[in-house]
Amino acid sequence: MALEAVQDAPLSAVLELTKAAQASGADPLMWSMQLSSTLTAAGVSMPSVEVADLIVSHICWSNNVPIAWKFLEKALTLRIAPPLLVLAHLSARVIPSRRRYAVAYRLYMELLRRYAFSLPSLINGPNYQRIMESISDVLQFHQTFGVQSSEPGFLLVEFVFSIVWELLDASLDDEALLELTPDKKSRWPIRNQDMDIDHLGSYEGKRMEGQVAMSKINTIMAIEIIGEFFRNKVTSRILFLACRNMPVLWESFIQHLRLLAEKSASLRNSKDITSDELLQLTSDPHHVLSHEFRLNSKQHFHSVSARSHMSSVAHCHGIVHSAFWVPIDIYLEDAMDGSQVRAISAAETLAGLVKALQALNQTSWQDTFLGLWTAALRLVQREMNSSEGPVPRLDTCLCMLLSITILSVVKIIEDEETAVVSEAEEISTGQRKDIKQEAKCRQELVSSVQRLHDFEGLLYPPPPVSSLANQAAAKAMLFLSGITVSNGQIDGMSLNEMSLTNSGNLWHLIVEACIARNLLDTSAYMWPGYVKGLGSQIPRNIPGSVPGWSSFMKGSPLTPPMVSALVSTPATSFAEIEKLYEIAVSGTDDEKISAATVFCGASLSRGWNIQEHTGLLIIRLLSPAVPKDFSGSESHLIGYAPFLNALLIGISPIDIIQIFSLHGLVPELAAVLMPICEVFGSCVPNTSWTLHTGEKISSHAVFSDAFTLLLKLWRFYQPPLDYVLGDTAPVGAHLTPDYLLVVRNSQLASYGKHPKSQNKSNKMSKILHPSSEVPIFMESFPKLKQWYRKHQECIVSTLSGMAPGNPVHQIFEALLSMMFRKTNRGSQSGTTSTSGSSSSSASGTDDFSLSLKFPAWDILEAVPFVLDAALTACAHGSLSPRQLTTGLKDLADFFPASLGAIVSYFSAEVTRGIWKPASMNGTDWPSPAANLSTIEQQIKTILATTGVHIPCLAAGGSSPLTLPLPLAAFVSFTITYKLDKDTDRYLNLVGPALTNLGTGCPWPCMPMISALWAQKVKRWNDFIIFSASQTVFHHSNLAVVQLVKVCFTAALGLHSSSVTNNGGVAALLGHGFGSHFSGGFSAVAPGILYLRVHRAVRNVRFLTEEIVSILMEAVKDIASSGLPTKQKERLKKTKFNMKYGQVSLATAMSQVKVAASLGASLLWIAGGINSVHSLIKEILPSWFISSRGSEPNGEEMGGSVAMLCGYALAYFIVFSGTYGWGVDSTSTASKYRPYYLKKHLEFFASALEGKITLGCSKATWRAYVTGFSTLMVSCTPKWMTEVDVDVLKRVSKGLKQLNEDELALALLGISGIHAMGTAAEMIVEAGI
Repeated sequence: MALEAVQDAPLSAVLELTKAAQASGADPLMWSMQLSSTLTAAGVSMPSVEVADLIVSHICWSNNVPIAWKFLEKALTLRIAPPLLVLAHLSARVIPSRRRYAVAYRLYMELLRRYAFSLPSLINGPNYQRIMESISDVLQFHQTFGVQSSEPGFLLVEFVFSIVWELLDASLDDEALLELTPDKKSRWPIRNQDMDIDHLGSYEGKRMEGQVAMSKINTIMAIEIIGEFFRNKVTSRILFLACRNMPVLWESFIQHLRLLAEKSASLRNSKDITSDELLQLTSDPHHVLSHEFRLNSKQHFHSVSARSHMSSVAHCHGIVHSAFWVPIDIYLEDAMDGSQVRAISAAETLAGLVKALQALNQTSWQDTFLGLWTAALRLVQREMNSSEGPVPRLDTCLCMLLSITILSVVKIIEDEETAVVSEAEEISTGQRKDIKQEAKCRQELVSSVQRLHDFEGLLYPPPPVSSLANQAAAKAMLFLSGITVSNGQIDGMSLNEMSLTNSGNLWHLIVEACIARNLLDTSAYMWPGYVKGLGSQIPRNIPGSVPGWSSFMKGSPLTPPMVSALVSTPATSFAEIEKLYEIAVSGTDDEKISAATVFCGASLSRGWNIQEHTGLLIIRLLSPAVPKDFSGSESHLIGYAPFLNALLIGISPIDIIQIFSLHGLVPELAAVLMPICEVFGSCVPNTSWTLHTGEKISSHAVFSDAFTLLLKLWRFYQPPLDYVLGDTAPVGAHLTPDYLLVVRNSQLASYGKHPKSQNKSNKMSKILHPSSEVPIFMESFPKLKQWYRKHQECIVSTLSGMAPGNPVHQIFEALLSMMFRKTNRGSQSGTTSTSGSSSSSASGTDDFSLSLKFPAWDILEAVPFVLDAALTACAHGSLSPRQLTTGLKDLADFFPASLGAIVSYFSAEVTRGIWKPASMNGTDWPSPAANLSTIEQQIKTILATTGVHIPCLAAGGSSPLTLPLPLAAFVSFTITYKLDKDTDRYLNLVGPALTNLGTGCPWPCMPMISALWAQKVKRWNDFIIFSASQTVFHHSNLAVVQLVKVCFTAALGLHSSSVTNNGGVAALLGHGFGSHFSGGFSAVAPGILYLRVHRAVRNVRFLTEEIVSILMEAVKDIASSGLPTKQKERLKKTKFNMKYGQVSLATAMSQVKVAASLGASLLWIAGGINSVHSLIKEILPSWFISSRGSEPNGEEMGGSVAMLCGYALAYFIVFSGTYGWGVDSTSTASKYRPYYLKKHLEFFASALEGKITLGCSKATWRAYVTGFSTLMVSCTPKWMTEVDVDVLKRVSKGLKQLNEDELALALLGISGIHAMGTAAEMIVEAGI
């Protein structure tokens, strides 16, 4: 087909001309000039593809004579034939016949040396595309490389790679080494079928000896040419593009090359290259590819290139300086907020965050893990110093340290090893190296745990778990003493059952947790300083009959003393809870309830090594299987009522719910609660069950416990103001029942596909599998779905009238009679309702009990109408506030599930603003006057000392103290509850709802609510004031801005007069919330305050824009020596060459990086992935287009300041992206990354092309462009493989216009196989 492109007559003329010139011995120059004239006259474009094929075919092999080779060489010199295509033809014909035609092989290699490196003339010359396609056809690239591409640059990489590989395999074959390769053959046609050494038998005497000698010389020459390809800057980089993008083929090539270096006698005989040199040239392809780029980047981006930055900063601050790990501290502290339930495991999010920081900080895994450990330890220490509040957090913090953090490390190790194994499976020869990498990662983890001994101040255990820490230390002591400890038992007795006084601390608990997760082994017990004391100090003469896990495992029954012991002591192994699970499934009714009680005890709250398994088993137990002998029309769940109720009550405490949340078990928990609610809510309560305590429960009780627990999982009480006003939802999406089921179904679909799930299936019992493998939807629960729809209707609109004939009307009447029976008995007066309700008359208690024998769903439907009627009656004066409050309490006591309706109804009515205010005068409603002024003053003080100054906060003074009537009723209702264990689960439902509602109301509603609760629970005073202070941020964007500024100032240590305040975590998050001064109220660390109020921000765009602005202000402060006093003194002694004022550029860049990391953390925590998307797609481009890059007076920022601002924004956007998407593709959010990266890079490219006019400083833009691109290359190379190659080409061209050729090349070099051709062409054009 190729020859058809030339007319037959000119082609025949070329052949005839060549034959005639060869016969007459014509001068090659004259021949070439005549040939050129002939082709020009025929209209053939040169260099001609057809002429190359024609001349090579003429030579091989009928005209293999010197003059023909001279003709060929002259055609190449004058570019009549394309050199690379001629070399391709010769490779296909000469290399297989090199032994028979040794001279031809020699001539081929001479041509190779002369023309293979003249690549610029090829890519800049005519017929480039056609020439490369012809080369591909000749050498059959598609068949060899398995990639179909017609892009000339891509084919150029394949050509260079193929030529070197053919020479390599031919050399191995010449020395009979090819048989030692795994495949025992070459993928290239390096020998003909008749190419045998016996073929040389046709030669005789000296002629044969000369042929053999030349073959040996040719082999040496071929090896030397391989070295030349790797020495040449252009071809070596092209080869390493193949290395990066064709790893499987490259590894096979490298194995052949290593064999050559080890076994080749020809290589040893070479005077041009040695085996060591050849191996060195091919040992570090990534270094060679980006060596010049890194050298140049250090000059203009001093610390963005990461390693130079970290090394310089480490000398000043220490590699584990807390500021580098601020994002971890912020995330851990935010995760402790009980108002936020997570649908995804905190361990997964934390693992992604840690991997992002490791990539961006360019630290070793040892330092990264150490940063993680110390952050988690700081969290526990802060909680130990905190003041008491209604939500206990200690167990949650310990869960974060000893379970979630450990699981995140497990995930990191698994992800790293999975990636290594996947690569090793593709490249079998690289397994040895990969195993070393895997071992190194684990070893760095071991080193990080060992180094925790140096952080003694963070290791002090909280008093409630000091005994567990002592047991962990005792276990190591016994092990070193030669005493066997198996599953936490010694001589058949659990360590939990011994009285120990060893000096254990959190280090010992961390080590035990790591050992339990197979991250460490018992060699950790021999670390210096780990064991203090002797094994003889352990008491061992304890009666074996002591109740505990050891006796339980031996078969002791679940007697009350045994249950009490197991409830207070966590299980130490999966076998223990598995046996407990078997009893809960197949035991007697009493044994099942006892097992349920034990499950919800210490094993759930403090059994950190098996905590997620315990939670999963509880979820399984909440969804019991249908008994084989079951028959009947009702659900089989009815028969499990006492058992289910024990589980529901056991997991109802708010800190236990938070533990489920941290482990990502909330979706599965919600899925098993919904059928319980559906079944027990549809039952008429004609049957009751008597518990072993003598208490009787009905289906209403089981429904209430399940329903109130379900409500806590999706925080239904969030202020409905957003729905009423139609405004954007607060930053951070709310969970809904539908969403929880979607997440649960998604988790179910992916279960078992990840290697971790498969391993778990092998290691653990099948009982850990999901309770149901069938997707669940809200349609499966019609009653629940109907209630949810009406709940939403109640939020967005007022109640419609209820006609007397409505089926709910009878329940409505009965509830009113029950709530206000005392009032009705006294006055015999009806309670009217403006919402269409009729009056109700009193009846006796018996009548009231009988009249409420309705399904719970029906009662729940009537509750809003009852509340509306009661509130209306109170507003009209026919019902006193005290009677209303008492009636509400009676309703909640009788039917606790009504709390959900009470919360949603009163919240909606408060936001509607249609009710008259209630006077909180102490007569009609409780009065906050006694301590209101003190509360207000303390709120102002806590804000002022934190750094937030809002002048509008004024004391109540003599103005009337009023609250909206629904709010007055709600707060009065909540303070009727006694504080005890039985009511905690209800208070933890209405309490957060009251706080959310109060903070959304005008000042001073929340101080009044706080004053009333402070009067009731004085020990919560500090916590109440802190919660009330958050109100300001719900109403004032200025306060939010001030708080964010204070966070930056504190974390960076800017403008601090204190020599001891150098910023970091201590300044940002403090050492715990509480009163640390005698008689005084301590300031709250700004970061803590921000983490409690950020969900109040209603406009994510506003918050993002403000963070960007504040970041720029912080950069200016940094550049103007706005550093801590102590650090300024240190900087005067630095030896850095580049200075800006008193601040070295390296130190300034370090601070800029911390500032950007902090800003990204505050943004991500508050707005999640949506805020990251908004930043990248809209806000940052708008910032560059506007004139914000200038000073307020219109003057340009100084060059160094402008440069630092650009680098700060580069850091900021990359930190934000890595937090939201991760550095790899393991997170679900990573699926959004390609789209938003493409959008941002399109803006990037358009601005570089001049299509967009920028308003910012040129220095800022240039610094941003180079900084962002450098970070992509150094920290997130996997991102670039997801970007459209056309966009990357535009970006690389723009970088070249900025004279950033190396950076442009490095960016393309990491962008995957589809950008490989463009990168190769750039290498050739730049000649680097």
